[in-house]
Amino acid sequence: MSMSTERIEYLDALRVFALILGVVFHAGLSFMPVFIGWAVMDIHTSPAISIFSLVSHSFRMPLFFLIAGFFTCMSLQKYGVKTLMTSRAVRLGIPFIAGWFLLRPLLVSGWVMGGASMRGEADIPNGLWQGLQSLTDLPAGMFTGTHLWFLYYLMLFTAIAAIVITLLQRLPATSQSLAAVGSRVLAWLCASRSGLMLRCLLVAGCLWWMEHWGLDTPDKSLWPHLPLLLIYGGFFLLGWVLYQHQFLLADFMQISWFRLTSLGIGVMGAIYLSAYEMHPGHELYLYFKAGFVVCYASMMWLLVAVFMTVCKRLFSQPNAAIRYLSARAYWLYLIHLPLVVWLQVAFAEIELHWLVKLISITVITLAIAFALFELIVKNTWLKHVLSGASKPLAERAG
Repeated sequence: MSMSTERIEYLDALRVFALILGVVFHAGLSFMPVFIGWAVMDIHTSPAISIFSLVSHSFRMPLFFLIAGFFTCMSLQKYGVKTLMTSRAVRLGIPFIAGWFLLRPLLVSGWVMGGASMRGEADIPNGLWQGLQSLTDLPAGMFTGTHLWFLYYLMLFTAIAAIVITLLQRLPATSQSLAAVGSRVLAWLCASRSGLMLRCLLVAGCLWWMEHWGLDTPDKSLWPHLPLLLIYGGFFLLGWVLYQHQFLLADFMQISWFRLTSLGIGVMGAIYLSAYEMHPGHELYLYFKAGFVVCYASMMWLLVAVFMTVCKRLFSQPNAAIRYLSARAYWLYLIHLPLVVWLQVAFAEIELHWLVKLISITVITLAIAFALFELIVKNTWLKHVLSGASKPLAERAG
């Protein structure tokens, strides 16, 4: 078993990619060709956004949780359980609590202004006032209704991992036996076709119980969404054990004609079958849903492997741009959604091509977030909070 604690450049790049893809994903939701309950619907929409959203949403958060599991295990090896838990309490818990109180009123304001925009004209003062008033509804809806749910799930996974590790440390013989069996199972799951098929079927089984076709967003309740807990927890666990058995990374990321063909079938099948979600009365509805969840699960696993492979080939060496983005990616994702929604409302009625608007919203969001990082994070105590401790840790965990 080889466990490197050196900085792994391509995983840094993957983490940056997953988080920035989330910004683009959210920026595109106002251009969906059908109203999905988002804050605002632009006057120019495109079916291409539906396809982009379906495909990108299938793997960006699973990829993120896999990377988080990998780096969390690295942190455990370097600092131990106690320091890991302290670090995560600071790095995840403080942004989760403070971010909710600061960002949720801005998000509510965006939704209010977006609704007013679609009825005629956005009223910014009224939107801001209603956003602030939303805090008076507490404790109803506490810590729900934002994009910060991923911090909550990371805290859950870290706590579960710490408990399991602590128990296994008290049972060394059992721990060694489980590690030996786990190594063989993992080698089979990562390297073989049958292992890939089993991974796809397990995820497909969880996808069947989603409220919508695809991956739900668990932002409505602090009670864990069990199917998503299993999927994201599974990717977190996989990242954890891939750190412990790094020789399996090559097998997991292996790209073959079989995998590429399966990916093509999965993507095309998921796109085609997704249209039937809106036809629950169809006599073949359940068969279409079964086909969709299998295609979606295949797309998820294979796109994670493909993007890991691409980033390894492109970013295995130190890269100044990636390191710049990596230092700011967590901050960017924490604050991006209110910026995106407000910009979507501002652009909604402008006569521009939807792609020009999407690029503009994304670029402006990045520019504002990076400027705020320089002004209020880079040289202040906030940088230490986002790094996880009063004494910054060296890892790049999720």
